[in-house]
Amino acid sequence: MNPRRLFDCLQYQLQELPIPDMFAAKEAGKWKTYSTQEVDDTITRIAAGLLQLGVSGNNMTSEGRDKVAIISKNRPEWLMVDLATQKTGAVLVPIYPTINVNELQFILNDSQTKVIFVNDEELYLKVCSIKDFVPSLQLVFTFEYVPNATHWKEMLKEANIINLSKIKEQSDRIGQDDLATIIYTSGTTGTPKGVMLSHHNILSNVLDSDCVFTEIGVQGLRTLSFLPLNHIFERMISYIYIYNSVAVYYAENMETIGDNLKEIKPAIFTTVPRLLEKMYERIMSRAAKLSGLKKKLFNWALGLGLKFDLTKKMGIGYSIQLSIANKIVFNKWREAVGGNLKAIVTGSAACQVKLLKVFTAAGIPILEGYGLTETSPVISVNRMDPKNRMLGTVGTLIDNVEVKIAEDGEILCKGPNVMMGYFKRPDLTAEVMTDGWFHTGDIGTFIDNKFLKITDRKKEIFKTSGGKYVAPQPIENKMKESKWIEQMIVVGAEQKFSAALIVPSFNVLKEWCKENGIDYPGNEAIIRNEKVLSLIKDTVEKYNQNFNHVEQIKKFELLPEEWSVDGGELTPTLKLKRKVIMEKYRDAIARIYAS
Repeated sequence: MNPRRLFDCLQYQLQELPIPDMFAAKEAGKWKTYSTQEVDDTITRIAAGLLQLGVSGNNMTSEGRDKVAIISKNRPEWLMVDLATQKTGAVLVPIYPTINVNELQFILNDSQTKVIFVNDEELYLKVCSIKDFVPSLQLVFTFEYVPNATHWKEMLKEANIINLSKIKEQSDRIGQDDLATIIYTSGTTGTPKGVMLSHHNILSNVLDSDCVFTEIGVQGLRTLSFLPLNHIFERMISYIYIYNSVAVYYAENMETIGDNLKEIKPAIFTTVPRLLEKMYERIMSRAAKLSGLKKKLFNWALGLGLKFDLTKKMGIGYSIQLSIANKIVFNKWREAVGGNLKAIVTGSAACQVKLLKVFTAAGIPILEGYGLTETSPVISVNRMDPKNRMLGTVGTLIDNVEVKIAEDGEILCKGPNVMMGYFKRPDLTAEVMTDGWFHTGDIGTFIDNKFLKITDRKKEIFKTSGGKYVAPQPIENKMKESKWIEQMIVVGAEQKFSAALIVPSFNVLKEWCKENGIDYPGNEAIIRNEKVLSLIKDTVEKYNQNFNHVEQIKKFELLPEEWSVDGGELTPTLKLKRKVIMEKYRDAIARIYAS
């Protein structure tokens, strides 16, 4: 059979290669596995239960279909609810667990969510705190057992014979162009916007990206899943795993990834550059404790790794040395990730080339790709074949996806993977679509007319090295409500965390000095005053409470001069010239991330 809808991938696995551990997760310290047949049966019962509760896609317009939300960590139940929701014709709305209550309320109201599944008591209480302000929300189910809450298995009791018999009829009505999910992403104004993706959008991306996984050779093997399923990257990859009968084991949490890798010995996993950076930092930290011959051998092997270059013939001498390094040094790196790894796929942000070189030299190939939520998400990816891999680029285009570079350098994309549009926002859709071409907001170029390379970001919104989007304007605008902050710019593109350059309100500081019997020492001196630094720090921490963890300002640098039109930092309409400021104060930004 050829899948037409996303849930058909499960039927494909059931038909072609059912496995005993389709999904697995730790329960009471032991791995609990779910076979393909168990998953299929459970999904059918969840779908029947949802139908009995009045959830369906009988109103076949995008706005009219019922919405089911999930706010949970990765676990087998996540995808079970996802696939069951699809079979009813309803639409899944995934939500990140650390979302603030204001955004949560907005998304539930905007989508008119009818039912929500939450992970645990903390998230249950978060939903309950705003439930009265979401008229559409009727039912809240929990995956963990929570006092006074309805456990998700209670819903399975609603799966009576009549509704079970209706599931096939209901799912048969669903077409490939029907809406499957709405994924809310950060807007530049701070208001989330819902990306509408159809079954065909995502499934085309699954099938057109599958050649990468076929080339790696992962069918019937294992993976460890830890990137958030509410993001399209891990979710689309999960459908590829299902299609290829790859057993999906879910990490207990971000702190246990290392232990879980050793336990399940995966053949592949997906990640973001920040986690690769952490892996590298841990390796270097341990290496710093070495001495004598061991330290010399490590440094020698690391030096070989940093010289690694796919585009050059490195010579027989280098190859022999690298082979030795792999046997006596890099073998320990491979053991740390389970010893069975064939490749790591990374995306969501740019990966440092030195990491790509060193890990690949160590026998851990890293395949970097590129895409957006609006493109379901993959546009391009590096392949296992060295001829189709170039470190420092995001690889070659996948099948059936077109890219052209606009006159201003922006990457435009066209293909079956491009979204249906933004939910209830045809105005925003029109801003990014031109004759079927999606404007990515990224600036790029082709190397050798083959490899796509991202060179800049057109939009102000940026990604951290962890692959999380940050919209700076809402943060800046909120913080400037403080009397202590005159001007501010949020930075952090491709960095570990969000930070800021801040121009204090010098007039207010002069008054503060006067009130405290202090002679004003000048701008340069006042920004180094410990009490002033403490005032600004307390202010930042206060306003940080309005934002998600990734948006919160972890460090800042105070600047001694206000930005102006004459100084070149502001436009005539007094908007920040971000590139100018970041270039002018690049040393200050470097100090933030060096410490």
